[in-house]
Amino acid sequence: MSNPTQLERYKSLLDFLDKKFKEDITINDIEEVSYYSYRNINRIFLALHHETIGKYIKRIKLEKAAQYIKYSDTTISDIAFFLGYSDIAAFSKAFKNQFNCSPSQFRETQELKRQLFQKTIEPQKVSQQSPITFEIEELPSFDFLYITYQGTFDDIDGIKEIWKQLIAYASKNNVFDNDTICMAEILDDNDITDSVYCRYNAGIIIESSLKFEVEGLFRTKTITPQKYAKFLHKGSYEDSIVTYDYIYSHWMTDIQLELVDKPTLEFFLNDEADTPQDELLTEIYIPTK
Repeated sequence: MSNPTQLERYKSLLDFLDKKFKEDITINDIEEVSYYSYRNINRIFLALHHETIGKYIKRIKLEKAAQYIKYSDTTISDIAFFLGYSDIAAFSKAFKNQFNCSPSQFRETQELKRQLFQKTIEPQKVSQQSPITFEIEELPSFDFLYITYQGTFDDIDGIKEIWKQLIAYASKNNVFDNDTICMAEILDDNDITDSVYCRYNAGIIIESSLKFEVEGLFRTKTITPQKYAKFLHKGSYEDSIVTYDYIYSHWMTDIQLELVDKPTLEFFLNDEADTPQDELLTEIYIPTK
């Protein structure tokens, strides 16, 4: 879509929905944020996001519920109420329609998968030694220029193409050099979110004094201060899934920290252009309390 006004209003609406999806969002709210009638902004949203606004809100709300069920021991009723469901029966029905099982069955399945993974994983395949090692680090606030990749995380070529677009755009605007910090936000769990909707923000840290108008589907945001558990993955980006599985399979038993509902961050310490695949280093920051 080449219309810059439509793109800006779509981005404003997307930011609003991502912040407010747990609340009761009305048609009037959407029209006030987008400056379009609901009918028109819904058409734009569908063209750019490949689903309607209503389906998007419902899907991310249920996926967030699945994350809480998978990664916490919070009761299912509390999760439902926190996400705006006043009727637990309605929540259970919607959850089953989305995931083909009840919330309690989903929790049982995830716990079984975690136990099986702990028993079968080969520790030599990951960079951490058992017991798993990590550091606690609090990151300060920083600004982030990014573009979103949406699709399966297995599409390495597609993700690399997004990075090429980002670097070309940042270079054109003189905000990219050899000292630029490249990082990514992982917004979805590919064990929960359908692969066509998984989101990955490829980005760079920028100065807060940045003065240029962000165009197209590029966006900026401020990452607020947060405490993280920091892990190190050594090896190719494709193999990082093994490290993630190892981390989460030991989260409840060995790590024993409470997850925070914020995106996971990845910082890339070297470049595959001049580094062998098995020597690539990625810091994984998982938000915790």
